[in-house]
Amino acid sequence: MAEAHARPDPDALLALARREGRGRLKVFLGAAPGVGKTMEMLAGARRRQAGGAEVLVGIVETHGRAETAAAVGDLPVLPRIRIAYRGQALEEFDLDGALARRPAILLLDELAHSNAPGSRHPKRWQDVEELRDAGIEVWTTMNVQHLESLSEAVARITGVRVAETVPDRVLAEADAVELIDIPSSELIERLRQGKVYRPDQASRALRGFFREGNLAALREMALRRTAERVDADVTGYMRAKAIAGPWPAGGRVMALVGAGPAAETVVREARRVADALKAPLVALHVEQSGAAPGADPGPALRLAERLGAVTETVAGAGLAGAILREARARNVTHLVMGRGRPGWWRRLAGRSLSGALLRQAIDFTLHLVPEPAGTPRPVPAEAQSLPAWAGWAAPPTLVAAATVVGLAFDGAVPEGALGMVYLVPIVAAAVGFGPVQGGVTAVLSFLAWNFLFLPPRYTLAIGGPQDVVGVVVFALVALLLAGTTGGLGRSVRAARARMLGLRRLVEFSRKLGAPGDTGDLVQAIAEEASRIAGGPACVLLFLPPLPGETVPEPVLRASLPIDAEPDEASMAAARWAAANRRMAGHGTDTLPAAAWQFRPMQTGRGLAGLLGLRPPGADGRLDGEADRALDALLDQAAVALERAELMEERARGEARAETEALRSALLTSLGHDLRTPLTSIRGAIATLRTAGPALSAATRADLLATAEEETERLSRWIANILDIVRIEHRQIAPRRETVDLAEAVETAAARATRAERREIALDLGARPAAPRLDPALLDQVLANLLDNALKFSDPDGRVVVRLGREGPEVAVAVEDDGPGIPREDLRRVFDPFFRATRTDRVSAGSGLGLAICRGLVHAMGGRIAAESPATPDGRGTRIIVRFPGT
Repeated sequence: MAEAHARPDPDALLALARREGRGRLKVFLGAAPGVGKTMEMLAGARRRQAGGAEVLVGIVETHGRAETAAAVGDLPVLPRIRIAYRGQALEEFDLDGALARRPAILLLDELAHSNAPGSRHPKRWQDVEELRDAGIEVWTTMNVQHLESLSEAVARITGVRVAETVPDRVLAEADAVELIDIPSSELIERLRQGKVYRPDQASRALRGFFREGNLAALREMALRRTAERVDADVTGYMRAKAIAGPWPAGGRVMALVGAGPAAETVVREARRVADALKAPLVALHVEQSGAAPGADPGPALRLAERLGAVTETVAGAGLAGAILREARARNVTHLVMGRGRPGWWRRLAGRSLSGALLRQAIDFTLHLVPEPAGTPRPVPAEAQSLPAWAGWAAPPTLVAAATVVGLAFDGAVPEGALGMVYLVPIVAAAVGFGPVQGGVTAVLSFLAWNFLFLPPRYTLAIGGPQDVVGVVVFALVALLLAGTTGGLGRSVRAARARMLGLRRLVEFSRKLGAPGDTGDLVQAIAEEASRIAGGPACVLLFLPPLPGETVPEPVLRASLPIDAEPDEASMAAARWAAANRRMAGHGTDTLPAAAWQFRPMQTGRGLAGLLGLRPPGADGRLDGEADRALDALLDQAAVALERAELMEERARGEARAETEALRSALLTSLGHDLRTPLTSIRGAIATLRTAGPALSAATRADLLATAEEETERLSRWIANILDIVRIEHRQIAPRRETVDLAEAVETAAARATRAERREIALDLGARPAAPRLDPALLDQVLANLLDNALKFSDPDGRVVVRLGREGPEVAVAVEDDGPGIPREDLRRVFDPFFRATRTDRVSAGSGLGLAICRGLVHAMGGRIAAESPATPDGRGTRIIVRFPGT
């Protein structure tokens, strides 16, 4: 085992071999446009040119920036080619010209650029691949938002979906990645100075993509991706050089999750250690034969997932050995485990897990976590499996113990009955260690029984026919027990392995059901498939088919490891599997020369995706258990992908419906509430212009009053639109002070009475406690409520305002005796642009008054509700506003 660990990792050596003969790739990575990637690339190129290297500028995008054009300096520039497209001549990078010149270093700006139609490759990164295959070193630039795996996250953060992406493997296969980073404030200042975009573009960018929060998030992404790249370089170097981990280049914490009561305490302590070290956390559970019946590490593993850890369950013959193998494979530096309560004989023999790790884990930091107070003492269980030599030491030991028992009963029990004592060690050895050890124990038991107890004693001779029959029967029974109980032991171990697979399948089902987007889902599928198959795995989903296409194009969406990607020959197998909905590729009857094997994920609605595997075996076939586990995985993954797709479709449909409803309401409101006052204003002005001198003074005054009234109405409508926008964007900040509610109600009612020339009844009762509210916002709420009540009641109707206490709250109720609101519309009456159908008459208004009231009331910490009917005769509406009393 030690020699196996001393050999270099074949995959690491293969990765190094693939780089031999290819041109180097250096990527200047930035968080956003304008950080200086192109300037740094040009500065480095000039330094290499000064040192004698042949440098050629393949393409550099200046975007009209004079300082970038000046930075090119005397570097030779490759002429661009012109490609005709839809009547235009587009300038693009001349790939054939670069291949013909074969410079030592070629500069290609903007790696994510999409080439013009008609180019050899659709993407610039594919040009780079061909240049590298020709042995040309390429320097290029890229922003982190163009990485394919980050496009969804960038869209959620910035609200901008990046159309041009680069596969993650391109960055993973780069020979060097240089991070170009400046503070967000400095980048914003460069943008304001016009050093990134033109002034008109810069102003739009500052309001959108270049907000300071967006830039901070993008910087974090760039820093993390660069750190992951450096870590991958360290790990690859260790594996290629056969250096045993861990290397303390970066901290990693592993929580050892058992099945005892302290498991969750261990997980929480490991999370604290990881947070203190700012390190990733892995939670490991080792399934082993000594586990107590019914013990379940599931709750602790689920807690670890909730705390952001990566959970892993493995099976191992030796507990300490399995832990150290996983820890070294993951370059872990800190192990966190429970102290445990091993039996006295284990402590005496030094066989506790903590003791074993203290002896063997000399290159790890070990954290021992005490058990929680009041934890009952668990039933002792095996801390780790027995070493291999114990299986061969057991037969003579068990036979010796049976011999001691036989000697104790010698003379009191017949010689034939003493032979039955030796059946016990045979069964124990066969069950515990297997049929081979059981057979060895049977042979030793027969020899001991014959030599020590059968006459003539102390020889292997057999005295008489009766003893011959007894010996033959004993031998047959012993061998039968060894075989059957050994098979039973194998069955138990196989059942335990199946239980482990079932438990992992249940854990995977829980991951599939957890909230998350399609990106998280396909990554979980790839990880589980890789664990089952024991090799790289990937998930391919489909692009919408283009006109004339019958089979959608499969596209890589997740892989493990991250740089595992099917080649073109394997993609041909993937297309065949998608078209025929059958397994294809390596190890199958269709395109077996492909390096990858693809299995379709199907549901009743059709094909959900493809699972790609690169099995470790030469024939590409998996054992029966792994194959059955993969079939179950495919079924669950297909259902989960279909569910995610349906949920996304439903969300898009709901968003479209809400947008359409809001658009219709807005257009209706615009058509009615803008046209009506504008028509009145235009009519009054036209009458005054054409017949002004002939009109009486009273008529002119009336026309001017109409124009003024409609102008005020139009101003209120526009103010309501602005208010609802402020509320939707949470831009309301109340200025709280003690308010006399009775006085506020009287003032608002008096103003409404003067404006509408109608009486408003007040029922103020005893003056309640004065709450702390914003007087201006409260006045606007009361004005809108009174306007709504007067608008939807008859001209001679009655409007009442009541004020009082309701427990700890102060309530203001505005009632009218109008037609009321239908019960089914009560829950929507506070939605923007909604107007309940109370009568055949449509009242003037924008449908925003009550929506504004709800937003302002909530901003002041209150609540608002509508009730209808409000009067005993089944008419009227009551709007109640409640505020905290103090």
